[in-house]
This record gives sequence, structure tokens and C-alpha cells, in this order.
Amino acid sequence: MTAPLYNATILRLAASIPHHERLAEPMASVEKRSPICGSRVTVDIVVDADGRVEQLGLLVRACALGQASASLFGAAAIGKSPDDLAAARDALTAWLAGERDAPPDWPGIDIFTPALPHSARHPSIRLAFEAAAQAAADAAKATTR
Repeated sequence: MTAPLYNATILRLAASIPHHERLAEPMASVEKRSPICGSRVTVDIVVDADGRVEQLGLLVRACALGQASASLFGAAAIGKSPDDLAAARDALTAWLAGERDAPPDWPGIDIFTPALPHSARHPSIRLAFEAAAQAAADAAKATTR
């Protein structure tokens, strides 16, 4: 038996995105867009002196899967380093592409298991992780200058 691609958990996550407001003074902002469906996620980040995410702002204009992914991302992003975010992005990308069996070590991300055979949905699932990894790296570089 296979789980439905869109289910109550996905829809609940899509409706409850944490940090769903742009930051007034981000150290870095990155927008990523899926060319397949047009979904967009903008991530604003402020990092602390150690380069870890201290503040997060999300603007999510995406399908339910992209919204749910941004919700899971936002719920666990505070305190992560740029390396943590890059590793999560890379693991998510590899898992969705079938290059690894286990889902990434990110709370709740296995909810996307039903999306594995639907490659057209993968870009929107990756958006928040891609934008955040880049924004965190950019913000961390700015603190070392």
C-alpha cells in the first residue's frame, strides 16, 4: 500500500509555517524558484557570532509540498550552522534522487516518502533547504569580513 502524496499531515504542515514573515534586517536573503511549477521560497537569515542561525524569516509562495517542506525546515533551523544546512540540503537532494535509501536527518522529513517517485515535485520540496543553505553561507561569510 502506498501513502497518498497529499495527506492531512502535509496539509497541516503547509498551513502552519513557522517564521513566516520576512526579517526587517537580514544578514542575507536568498530566493529560490522551481522552474517546473513556479513555486518560490525566500529565506532571510541572521546568524550569531558562531555562524549559527539566530533569526529566520520565510516567504513561501509554493504548492502544498513546498509549503510543508518549508514548515519542517523552519521548525528545526534555528541553531543550525551553514554546514548543517548544506548537509541537510545535499542529503535531501540525494534521497529524492534515489541516491540514498535513508531520508535526511531532519525531523519529519520522511513525510515526503510518497513523493519519491514524483520527480516533478522534488524541486519544490528542496526550495527552502536550498535557499537557506545559501543564505546561511552568505551570512556567515559576512560575519568573517
